[in-house]
Amino acid sequence: MTPAAHSVVRNEGAQQKSKVANFNRLARLYRWMEYASFGPWLWWCRCTFLNELTDCRRAAIFGDGDGRFTARLLSVNQVVEVDAVDASEAMLHSLMSRASSNAGRVRVHCSDVRQWQPASPSYDLIVTHFFLDCLTTGEVRALAAQMHRSVVPGAQWIVSEFVEPSGKVKHVVARAIIWLLYRAFGLLTGLEVRALPDLHTAMREAGFVLEKRRAWLGGLLISELWRAQRQANH
Repeated sequence: MTPAAHSVVRNEGAQQKSKVANFNRLARLYRWMEYASFGPWLWWCRCTFLNELTDCRRAAIFGDGDGRFTARLLSVNQVVEVDAVDASEAMLHSLMSRASSNAGRVRVHCSDVRQWQPASPSYDLIVTHFFLDCLTTGEVRALAAQMHRSVVPGAQWIVSEFVEPSGKVKHVVARAIIWLLYRAFGLLTGLEVRALPDLHTAMREAGFVLEKRRAWLGGLLISELWRAQRQANH
């Protein structure tokens, strides 16, 4: 059994309300599929705010795919400890392999994020790269509310996502690309979501404030840095 298998924490909680997409078969191909479709742009999105995360101590990272970002974060921040959550055991194995000598600072949770409960509250960093688009607006709202209760005031949330930009031509082109991506991942993984969630509304309602934003490929891709506001329940 590999070290990753020893580290997996399974969620045996309530029965899931809807089907969980199965990304296991894509674990070995994920990186090459990404480069074949968008070249280095998705990776550049992930790393946009990396240099601002060197002081973080406790991170919750959701759906990091094959773990390339987690490995890079562990490399540039020598003290951060990570809870990595993913419903795909194959992706988590890949993540732990990439973490290499830093794997001791990672605890992986093979779980549907909709059922997962934070194992170590008081996070000062949340990361979701191209993951929230697998959820509905209601599911993002629930996740954001839960995580706001689990972070310290001022915690950062890094988001990378596809969006439909303004401008008639850009909007039409982006919508077509997003439509194709949803259909492709629906066929490959069983993903049932077919539309982008309203991230901004969900996160603002939960108590997060957008501080920085960068757009790529004419606005099709965005990188954002959100920060948790202090609320009465903190």
